Amino acid sequence: MGITAGSWLVLLGSLHWLINLSSALLEVHVEQKSVTAVQGQGITLLVWYSSSSEDKPYITWYIQRAQTEQVQILKYIDGEIDVASDFKDRLSFAHQMPAKDISIIINRTQATDSGQYRCYVNVRNDNSVGSGNIGVINVSIQVPPSKPTCQIHGNSYIGANVTLSCKSSSGDPVPNYSWIKKASVNVVYFPPALDSVKGTLTLTNLTSDNTGTYVCTSKNIAGVAECNITMEVTSSSRTAIIVGAVVGTIVGLCCLALLCAVLVYLYRREIKESQDEVENDIKEDAPAPKTLTWTKGNESDLVFKNGTLSSVNSNRDHKPYPSKSPSDTTSINTAAGSNVGYNPPPYMGDRGRVTTPTPSLSSQSLPSYMAAPNGNYYSTAVPSNRSALPKTNGVDHPAPRKELNIASGVTPSNLVRMGAVPVMVPAQSQAGSLV
Repeated sequence: MGITAGSWLVLLGSLHWLINLSSALLEVHVEQKSVTAVQGQGITLLVWYSSSSEDKPYITWYIQRAQTEQVQILKYIDGEIDVASDFKDRLSFAHQMPAKDISIIINRTQATDSGQYRCYVNVRNDNSVGSGNIGVINVSIQVPPSKPTCQIHGNSYIGANVTLSCKSSSGDPVPNYSWIKKASVNVVYFPPALDSVKGTLTLTNLTSDNTGTYVCTSKNIAGVAECNITMEVTSSSRTAIIVGAVVGTIVGLCCLALLCAVLVYLYRREIKESQDEVENDIKEDAPAPKTLTWTKGNESDLVFKNGTLSSVNSNRDHKPYPSKSPSDTTSINTAAGSNVGYNPPPYMGDRGRVTTPTPSLSSQSLPSYMAAPNGNYYSTAVPSNRSALPKTNGVDHPAPRKELNIASGVTPSNLVRMGAVPVMVPAQSQAGSLV
């Protein structure tokens, strides 16, 4: 059975359709599946697509960092380009859009730029099979190690053990560490003294030869960084001296500070006490009154002046009584405190009577005496009936005084020798004033 001409025409048409269909399929092409760069450098991710359609494409770029979801970083649609904030001024298309070469450029790369980049392309009036419209590139940004920090752990004296440590705060991939000692011929250390991962160098049983400068090198494929430290190995006695000096200095400073505090406290207390003393001081506005120095009579302890009662301190030398007779207004108690023979002053009418205290009698009592104006002793009986005395203008006249009979052996000198003390008793004059 042969094939007719019509059958050949149908077969040729089907082949033509299949050829056109295969050439019209959308497909994204990637030149490198992975890209490695050092931090700070620029990279280019080469990507293009093929399609029979001449329409403008719709392009989006995403990044998926480790353990995170993908994030859109670049978008192109209808002539508009939108860039993510963390890639602002660092990310752009390599060619003017629209174009089938959709490669991108990343400048001033950072450690956070590491991740998986995905490019999605869609074109109108064109289709893709499976994931043909997606391009994937893995990017790794390597970070050089930062300048490491060198430290000494332990006391560097003879016979002791110390550990030198070295550590970089950043670096991707993780750097390795090595130690050398600078000398005319550098000394290189290896395990087990050296731990290249932790960056430690352990030195045991130190000697004076261990004194010197040690250099640590932190290195990865992105770069190298170094630090150094100087160690001086001393004897234990010298170390003790240094420690003692430091401790003594600290103690001395503390004592000095304490002494200063005590001095300040004492100074302030002294100032406060002096202020209190000034405030509590009694200031006298005028001098104290002076004792009146009236003129005394010869060998007399009692003085009467201007009709007022005045007393002068008796002389403690117990001088004998004066030759003159005492005043009428004076009474004397004996050493035994007796006033036998003494009669009270006369009744003074409405103005009352002036009396003296009556001491207790003693078995050895002496009569009191009363001196007359002329110095002679006399005795006068007092009338028993005072009311019978005549009155003048309604005023009672004073009764005559009774004369005292003093024994011949009792004299003023004897009274003084016996310890009698003269006492001044106020009395009234005829005018009614105290004398």
